[in-house]
Amino acid sequence: MKKLAILGTLFIILGLILMQNKKLLVPVTELLSGNQTEVTLGEKNKYYRSYDFSYIQNTTDFMPDCKQDLLNIYYTAINAGKNEFTFYCNKDYDNCLTDLESIANDQDTLSLINNYVHPYNGFKHIETEFDNNGKITITIHKNYNATEIANIEKQLDTIEKNIVNQNLSLEANIKAIHDYIINNATYDVGRRDYNDQTYKSDTAYGALLQGYATCSGYTDAMQLMLERLGIENFKIASDNHIWNAINLDGTWKHLDLTWDDPITTTGVNTITHDYYLISTKKLLTLDQTEHNFNQEIYTELKEA
Repeated sequence: MKKLAILGTLFIILGLILMQNKKLLVPVTELLSGNQTEVTLGEKNKYYRSYDFSYIQNTTDFMPDCKQDLLNIYYTAINAGKNEFTFYCNKDYDNCLTDLESIANDQDTLSLINNYVHPYNGFKHIETEFDNNGKITITIHKNYNATEIANIEKQLDTIEKNIVNQNLSLEANIKAIHDYIINNATYDVGRRDYNDQTYKSDTAYGALLQGYATCSGYTDAMQLMLERLGIENFKIASDNHIWNAINLDGTWKHLDLTWDDPITTTGVNTITHDYYLISTKKLLTLDQTEHNFNQEIYTELKEA
């Protein structure tokens, strides 16, 4: 049965509360002094992803020369689990502050960056400040706190022990996890329709510990288990929906637990596998409304 339409509000799309960035501290027209302070990333936390994507890449160069460099620095700091990170504009990068301002005030771009990091390193909101020496500081407020992570990890230990079977194929284990999450979570209609926040359904905590999820909750829960299986993955978003993209044997596939857990008119719980490890061609054959994603950004899944 077909999933009922999902309202296109931002927190349902992405499960994030992306607050307006802090007002940048100086006008972008002020001249930089060209501070050439050397910056290194320092320690990375255990949720760091060492692999890159077509849209965004890890970097070791923290003196940007272009807008893509700025995006990569944001991503690298978030991906490394930093709570705060400081870097500097290159004195020869004339548009540095203008480009920085456009990124810092563009929630769509920041949300895109968030889709490529481990859920525990993802942010609830992020602040950007700079001074007239070109010193830039980003402050990252995480989406999951330490208590939530500890409780989720205990549940994931149980799932891994009882569901994952090392004697089965990787695809069989992915299917078992997919089915477990769907069978133990219900789509949170109250959150979607009335902004009822009884459950943390926009996160893996709601999906795994409270039994209620929106699309971002299903996606984070699945992503956390994919990480345990060592599978490259990211979150893929359209204007009003989010789901998983995974690299299976060198081919990127779509995996959408939300639409495989349809809301029925009778209220009976059911499970499907229509959106389980499918190609972009198959995905868009099934639905071109909620799943109409930007293939120029998520090029790993671009239709040939």
